[in-house]
Amino acid sequence: MTKFPSEIDIAIIGAGAAGLGAARALEHSGRSVIVLEARDRLGGRAHTVMAAPGIPFDMGCGWLHSANKNSFVAIAQQLGFAIDKARAPWREGSYERTFPKADRIEFFQAIEAFYDRAEAAAENEPDAPASTCLEPGNRWNPMIDAISTYINGVELDRVSLHDMDAYEDTEVNWRLPSGYGALISAYGTPAPVSLNTQVTRIDHSGPRIRIDTSKGTLSAVQVIVTVPSNLIANESIRFHPPLPAKVDAARGLPLGANNKVLLALDGAEALPSDAGLRGATMRVGVGSFQLRPFGTPTVEGFYGGTFARELEDAGEGALSAQAIDEVVALLGSDMRRRLTPLAESRWSHDPFAQGAYSAASPGHAGARAVLAAPVDGRLFFAGEATSAHFFSTAHGARDSGERAAEEVLETAAPGKS
Repeated sequence: MTKFPSEIDIAIIGAGAAGLGAARALEHSGRSVIVLEARDRLGGRAHTVMAAPGIPFDMGCGWLHSANKNSFVAIAQQLGFAIDKARAPWREGSYERTFPKADRIEFFQAIEAFYDRAEAAAENEPDAPASTCLEPGNRWNPMIDAISTYINGVELDRVSLHDMDAYEDTEVNWRLPSGYGALISAYGTPAPVSLNTQVTRIDHSGPRIRIDTSKGTLSAVQVIVTVPSNLIANESIRFHPPLPAKVDAARGLPLGANNKVLLALDGAEALPSDAGLRGATMRVGVGSFQLRPFGTPTVEGFYGGTFARELEDAGEGALSAQAIDEVVALLGSDMRRRLTPLAESRWSHDPFAQGAYSAASPGHAGARAVLAAPVDGRLFFAGEATSAHFFSTAHGARDSGERAAEEVLETAAPGKS
């Protein structure tokens, strides 16, 4: 926007998928709207960078999860973004040399049995840590827990059994060669956004809501808050009067740690394209890799949970160094000279994210509904953490923004500005 307003009908806090979803849903509402974004870009935890010439890399979300129910699929088609519908390499696409078929069969039998037990427990028992459904002594338990760190950002002992069961996964996963972050940025381009605008305080004590930002103060009739749950939990944005129920709900939905790394691969033609690379690991702290995504001369790595946070805390380059060590251990010492770091994310150290995506702590599965509930018909909440069934995803975030926009319009006072 060319001019920062002093008054607005609807202010949206955050230009991630949720905030942009809300803004796009309101664009023909006849009401004045502004999106306040602390960063200098759109997308939030969706961010595509050009890691090397001709090689886009998603530092954040990269997969169109549950693609047959994912609202970004139609948006990608409308905007002319190519969609790669090849099957994800997590199962059948595993590199045989490092994860033989016999091991894969045994592992997938173990993890499917775990999910069967978890589903039964969620239906019939009080909430508990998901780790209670692990079979004692099963050799694959560390690897099942590692999968949790990729999916949830935390280990199973920190995951609500009921929340895990609520997640809807159709197991249809597609990709965007140009980048998910690039798609979300393109989707949000028509929205009226004020970048480099950090919100610090939302005062809803008066007839209009006063919003304190790094660019000054503006007032709004209604506000949609779409920031990550950690920013509400630790009161990076403060509410006056306080909203203790929102803060408590957000604290029950902490963001886990997940980070990605991209390595350039010399002599890539000797390795299969789009193959999943992992070993039959007996430890939780380990990366999951993809050889030559989209046929590019690269290796992509993904880390989660406590180990991801430790690597991030170790500083720039620690993730890349760890990834190289693990790929060398899997594919041989000759790989070390063939791998070069290109990019790595550090989401927990990003002040406007403070983590990856939410997982409800044991006993807090109901926190998503509490966080999502409007306050006084003036404050509304969206974001992946408020999604009932598609939390931790970009489309869950976008859809929640659209839901919040509908709530705003249902309660708006005609003619009030």
